[in-house]
Amino acid sequence: MTASSKILDRAGLATRLADARAAGRTVALANGLFDLLHVGHLRYLEAARRQADMLVVAVNSDESARTLRGPSRPIVPAVERAELVAGFACVDYVMIFPEITVVPVLRDLRPDVHCKGTDYTPETLPEASAARELGVRIAIVGDPKLHATTDLLRRIRSGASAG
Repeated sequence: MTASSKILDRAGLATRLADARAAGRTVALANGLFDLLHVGHLRYLEAARRQADMLVVAVNSDESARTLRGPSRPIVPAVERAELVAGFACVDYVMIFPEITVVPVLRDLRPDVHCKGTDYTPETLPEASAARELGVRIAIVGDPKLHATTDLLRRIRSGASAG
């Protein structure tokens, strides 16, 4: 399967997930901007994949990324970010979502588990109440938040090396 064939719209993805569930497979959902991929993204997604039989990744649209991070973001367009994320072996499917929060995606796809990085706790997760309401388990996964695109951009702009 090519990276681009893993990218689906919400309706197409819902159909594929229904078929997978009918075959007894479980689904994990991870989400984020994934602007300028780094090792923290890979570790987050690999850990998320270990939570279920399949991993779906929801990538913020360009508009929602600008709303969340400011007018200079994203650096990489959503369609390219989605294709890069889809290129990871641990990722089964990718979708681009326009909302500011992932709550509508949770409601539409109803994954078995919702995975977030270690910069969150189950108590600080913005979509925690929606996940609980839907019966979606929350998993905090990945390595400590030592890698961030904002930090990477700061280093690039200052000319500092990775050390």
